[in-house]
Amino acid sequence: MTTTPPGAFRSGSSRAKKLRILLIAYEFPPSPSPQSLRWAYLTGRLAAFGHEVHILAPDIGRTIEGLPALSPSVHVHRTCPGPVRGLLGWLALRRPPSRTTDHSSSMFLSMLSANADGPSDHLSASSAAEPPRLNWKGRILESFQSLVSWCLFPDLRAEWARPAREALHQLLDELKPDVVVSSHEPATTLRLGLEAKRRGFRWVADLGDPVLAAYTPARWRRTAAILESTVMREADHVLVTAEQARELLERRHACSTPVTVVTQGFEEGFVPARPCARALDGPLELLYGGSFYSFRDPRALVEAVLTVPGVRLHVASGSVPAWLAKIARNNSAQVRLLGRVPHQRLLALQCQVDVLINIANRESSQVPGKFYEYLGAGRPVLHLLAGQEMDATGALLHRLRRGRTCAASRGAIAAELAYLLEARARGVLDQGFDLGPEAVRAWSWTASAARAQAALTQAAAG
Repeated sequence: MTTTPPGAFRSGSSRAKKLRILLIAYEFPPSPSPQSLRWAYLTGRLAAFGHEVHILAPDIGRTIEGLPALSPSVHVHRTCPGPVRGLLGWLALRRPPSRTTDHSSSMFLSMLSANADGPSDHLSASSAAEPPRLNWKGRILESFQSLVSWCLFPDLRAEWARPAREALHQLLDELKPDVVVSSHEPATTLRLGLEAKRRGFRWVADLGDPVLAAYTPARWRRTAAILESTVMREADHVLVTAEQARELLERRHACSTPVTVVTQGFEEGFVPARPCARALDGPLELLYGGSFYSFRDPRALVEAVLTVPGVRLHVASGSVPAWLAKIARNNSAQVRLLGRVPHQRLLALQCQVDVLINIANRESSQVPGKFYEYLGAGRPVLHLLAGQEMDATGALLHRLRRGRTCAASRGAIAAELAYLLEARARGVLDQGFDLGPEAVRAWSWTASAARAQAALTQAAAG
């Protein structure tokens, strides 16, 4: 297995061959998922480099505010997502758009951007936003969706395979792309990529993370292992998001497939604003802007916040555990829910708080995409480790001098928060960190797209 490390390619080389690229991506705007953002940014950069980019993606309904604008030179080919997801999308279009979280985030950001002459506390002025609760119809639909997901590999998104397969073969005939790219997750796109490969097209598998991961359900672990092995054997090139993921695949599979690390990134055109001017004796403002999964538990963080007076946690997420919503209601001075904050607004918000919170995945080889987005905000990051050992995220954080790490236990987090609170009170919170843009330029979306371009060019050349 040959490897290509991050930082090995320079962005946008004019000498690169212009390619016709077909990307197979279930997660693509209007989906707000990290993988959707990844390819929204990468395809825009690849088109800017001069490549012809086509996307095969499902039609999942309403456009979501705040996502990066797609390049007009990127051609998106939409298909039915499948019967269940299609029905859910149709029902969603019949409902009026939710205004709760958008109103809250609009108020939040307008207050953050206000031109204050002296110390102010814009964060405390924003209204909290609890996630909407499902009615009985919503609960029935959710249960039905979960049942179908349980039966399909890897989940409900597998129902896209049939309409996507028909569209894929038609696009292969019409476009004759130089290279086909599969954006995983879901694993459905990998199986579609294998079909393109077996028709003789050059194929790049953007695994992002391994197919067989710590969170893979027990009933699907054998299926995931077989598919991952097949991909590593058949693909002309593989992309992953972290060096540790590359090393994991190397241990599992003895093959010569080239592997390139293409991390998530940050929008380098977005200029971080200075944090809002607040009194040094005011609250230490924390922000968590990621998602909550079964392998990413915020309970220890929330409990620690409640034990340290003078610390306030803001959570920007459209879906939070019920217990967290209850705590936020009863402890609004220390825990505040902002609801789903649109992506572009969240970028601005991340620049305004004191400390950004990152919660590790259970799989130590994975680096959450939100972490790379944090790098562009110019604020210190507190990374909560899943165990006692350093993970890929923590190692990169220390190497860049961009923040601190601690174990995800209430006591360890509380001690770290007390330290940060005291540093802020003395006006030295940012000292000891390298928060400038130069140190992280290699993790911008343009740099990531340049590495992807080199991998695609290599694969297309055979």
